[in-house]
Formats: sequence, structure tokens, C-alpha cells
Amino acid sequence: MDRPEEVVDFTPDPGLFPFESRWFSSSVGPVHYIDEGSGRTLLLLHGNPDWSFLYRKIVSGLRDQFRCVVPDYPGFGLSVHPDGYGYTPAEHSAVVTELVDHLDLTDMVVMGQDWGGPIGMDIASRNPDRVHGLVMGNTWFWPGDDRLMKVFSKTLGTRPLQWLITNRNIFVTLLMKRSLQVKLSDKEFAHYTDVVPTPESRRGIAVFPKQILDAHPWLSSLEERVANTLSDRPVVLIFGRKDPALASDATISRWRSQFPEATYVELPEAGHYIQEDAPDEIVGAIRTTFA
Repeated sequence: MDRPEEVVDFTPDPGLFPFESRWFSSSVGPVHYIDEGSGRTLLLLHGNPDWSFLYRKIVSGLRDQFRCVVPDYPGFGLSVHPDGYGYTPAEHSAVVTELVDHLDLTDMVVMGQDWGGPIGMDIASRNPDRVHGLVMGNTWFWPGDDRLMKVFSKTLGTRPLQWLITNRNIFVTLLMKRSLQVKLSDKEFAHYTDVVPTPESRRGIAVFPKQILDAHPWLSSLEERVANTLSDRPVVLIFGRKDPALASDATISRWRSQFPEATYVELPEAGHYIQEDAPDEIVGAIRTTFA
């Protein structure tokens, strides 16, 4: 469909994002996604505060052998910002599942980073018959009991920090920018800042940090379900080690304990946003394991 009126008035630079924008009429409104290439399906799921733009180099590197489906959650990227929507990972998972069903995706490899990990693991564990394998990096899928994660959630959940996230866009302009190990051009970084131009458009970004603690019951249920549904799938774990929380030794050990046969790829110079910092290594790992 053409760009719906309810979505964000932002047009990606075709030189940086050379893909056809598509919209799916979800239960909460139009959801933006790209669907590029052919072959085994890759469902690529973003985290906070980004959108499908984060995966542009992964898609360009793999669409010759894979079908790359990359959605933007409601409230992110070019998707609708729905009234009455809570922007929780459970809601995002349900909306992306609607898209998976609509496109009838099967034999999927699900990739997630940051909140894309729990959301992707939730989708995969609820639909294991649709899933061939997993690619997970700088993420988790259990209750956020790590000290750094708790401090991060509590701090960014305070009223002053919530105000700064929504009114000054500091999650993008400060936290994301400082986490990147590569230097993006001004035009590239504008695709993260300009797609959320108002306080109202940043509500989803503000909710995610609070959900690290608030979603404890959902994450606890997810952890249990993953153990019962996905243990036999091929898994690639890709971790940028310059991420103090989600690439800690304890986090990586927990993943490898759950999936002892997983292929592990370490990115010593990459930080939290591995898709920006090390796209070639990710492309190579996926191609080697799943092509």
C-alpha cells in the first residue's frame, strides 16, 4: 500500500535505505516493514531506539540468498503511533506475529538484538513450527536480574530521565550515539533522530527501559517456554564485547548454557549496536550457518 496518513512523515534517503517500504494493516494500525530478496526467510528484529534502518547493511549483504523481512514496531520507524498502545514487548511481539501470519513465513531464521531478542524469542517459542534457527546478539530473554540492567532500568524510569528521553531525545542523541563504535555520517544518524521528531513520537523509546523490570513476569514465562520449544534449533550467538551489560561474561555464559551447540562469534571491537559496528561479520556468520 502507499504510505498511510497515520504514519510518520519521514522518507528515508534511498541512497542509504534502497528498499521498498511496505505497510501491513495490523490490529493497531499500519506497520512498516521491508521484504527484500528470496530464499530462506530472515526475520530481523530491532531494539531501542532504532528501526529497520539499523539492518540496512545486513539486508544489502544477504538479500541475494535470503528473504529479509524487517518490521518496525508500532511507535518506531515508519510505523503507526497508536492511541491506547502500551509499547510493551508483549504487544510488539503480538503485532509482529500478526505480520508473520499475514505473510505466512515459514522456515524462518529469527534474528534479534537488544529488545529484538526477547521479542524474537517470544515469537519463535510460540511458533516453533515456523522457525528453522536463531541469530541473537547483545540481548537476553530472561528476567533482567543483572545489576547493570536493573540500575539502567530504574534510572531511566525516573521522572526526570523519562522527561529527557521524550522531550530532549537523549536516548538517541546521547545514549545511542555514545554506544556506537563506528562514526555514522550526519545523514545516517539523522535517520535515527528525525524519525522521532516530537515528544509524543518518543513514547515507545521511553517505555522500553522501564520494561526491563516491569516485564519481569512476561520474561520469566518466556524463559521457561524457550527451554521447552527451541533447544534443538541451530543458533548463532554474535556479541559485541564493548557492551558492558548485554555482552558481559555472565550474559554470554547464560546463552551458551541454554544453547551449548550454538556457534559463537565474538566481536571484540563492536559495541551494543552490532548491526552498525560489524555488519560484515554478521553477514558472514549468517551465510556460513544458514545459506
